[in-house]
Amino acid sequence: MKEEIIEAKSDKLVVKKVIVYGLLVTLVLVSAFMVVLQVFAYRHDFRDLNSYMREREDINAEWGRLLIEQQTFGATAQIGTRAVTQLRMYSPPAAQTVVISLPTEPEQKK
Repeated sequence: MKEEIIEAKSDKLVVKKVIVYGLLVTLVLVSAFMVVLQVFAYRHDFRDLNSYMREREDINAEWGRLLIEQQTFGATAQIGTRAVTQLRMYSPPAAQTVVISLPTEPEQKK
C-alpha cells in the first residue's frame, strides 16, 4: 500500500515535470518566433527609413534649385530697374528700330 502511494506520487511528479518542461519549451519557441518577427519588422522599417531619407535629400536638392531660380528671376527684375533708374536706359520706339536682314546663300548649281 505504501509502495502504491509512493508510485502514484512519483507518477504525478513525472507528469508535472513533463508538463512544466513542455510549457518551457513552448515558451522558448514562442519567444524565438517573436524575436524573428521583431528583426523582420526592424529591417522593413529601416529600409523604409532609408528610402524616406533619400527622398528627403532629393526634395532638399530640388528646393535649393528652386531658391536659385527664384533669386535669378528676382535679379532680372533688379537689373531692369537699375538699368532704367541709374543708367537711364529705355526701349527704343519702333521708329528708331532698324531690322537688318542677312542675304540668303545663293542656290548651289547642280
